[in-house]
Amino acid sequence: MIGSLPVGGGAPVAVQTMTKTETANVPATIEQIGTVAEAGADIVRVAVPREQDAEALKTIVAQAPIPVIADIHFNHTLALKAIEAGAHCVRLNPGNIGGAEKVAEVIELAKARNTPLRVGVNSGSLPKHLRQLEYDNPVEALVTAAIETVTLMERLDFDNFKVSMKSTSVPNTIASNRQLAEKIPYPLHLGVTEAGTKWSGSLKSAVGLGTLLADGIGDTIRISLSTFHAEEEVKVAWEILKALKLRERGPVLIACPTCGRLQFDMDTVVAEVERRLEAYEDPIEVSVLGCAVNGIGEARHADFGITGAKDMGMIYSKGEPLKKVPTAQLVDELFKEIDRYYAAGRNVQRDEVEAAEARRWLAENEDATAMTPERIAALEAAAAENDEAAAQVLRSMHEPASEPQPLETVPASSPVAGRRFSRG
Repeated sequence: MIGSLPVGGGAPVAVQTMTKTETANVPATIEQIGTVAEAGADIVRVAVPREQDAEALKTIVAQAPIPVIADIHFNHTLALKAIEAGAHCVRLNPGNIGGAEKVAEVIELAKARNTPLRVGVNSGSLPKHLRQLEYDNPVEALVTAAIETVTLMERLDFDNFKVSMKSTSVPNTIASNRQLAEKIPYPLHLGVTEAGTKWSGSLKSAVGLGTLLADGIGDTIRISLSTFHAEEEVKVAWEILKALKLRERGPVLIACPTCGRLQFDMDTVVAEVERRLEAYEDPIEVSVLGCAVNGIGEARHADFGITGAKDMGMIYSKGEPLKKVPTAQLVDELFKEIDRYYAAGRNVQRDEVEAAEARRWLAENEDATAMTPERIAALEAAAAENDEAAAQVLRSMHEPASEPQPLETVPASSPVAGRRFSRG
């Protein structure tokens, strides 16, 4: 338990971040903790490199809306002061804290105060006796250091801890944590340390942590990004958990990558939908797809969706059309329908006249030649019933293509001619 938060033992994977402020600046630190808590952080870590930071913990712990972990390096007396200040957990690296005797002092006080520890290793701070092994076999070096740490904790008769083992290398992070998970029974904290900028760091973290979480490995996670906005780390962590269906928080936006069929300014529409969805806490699924060809079929499961053409678009719910609206009004009308849904107790409100008009519009704009999954399934079913016409269509799909048409027979007009936006 970190404060009132359970970690491990089947509890949901917890999201952690770290403040970017000087901890001794109590107002700024409290403000940032409030921001990350609102973004969805379950735990927050604060750096404690000085006496004044340890002293500030007393106020911070009392005012923080989520559990606070004190991050300690090199000076074990700061770990003692952090425990005395009421920190809900202390992060300790036995490899750089000054030896087993000093670790034992921290353990003794942690036992007395029932304060859990996070112990572990980073690829950049391994004990000296493992430095050569780090060059020869970095994964083995990480796992060895972690096992040595766990052995020390057990020798001191202490089991109120979780273990972290981080590397800047994604493959090493994955391989080492997989090995460690088979060797110890304690909760694991995951992270790709010093992952990088919001763009590259998010991708590296998603690959590394996502792989491990998909394997069922990991109890808390932290995304380490080079940004002063700690809430950005929290947002990335939640997107990883949501993508793996491990936890739900807020809406899920589905959006197609666009292609040559696109007929309206989808970039602007998607950005506006994403911005306005931030006001909703429910894990509703909303789809924005770029053409009538795939509009419903590609996101039939979405709670609400929109698809568009040059001048008109359609709003649908769970694969069924709701209404046809001018493209310029798609976003506003989408959110009107979403708000009506919540006002009616999460029940979709459908006007059958508008829905019928939307179906007609969809039929007029669908590509009659496109072999959608639904059409293929229908043809295969008909073929199974000895429908010769359907069987012929299926055979033609697998036969070698006929000679290409002369250029003059290709329609002169583009299927997206007259689109209302520029790709600039």
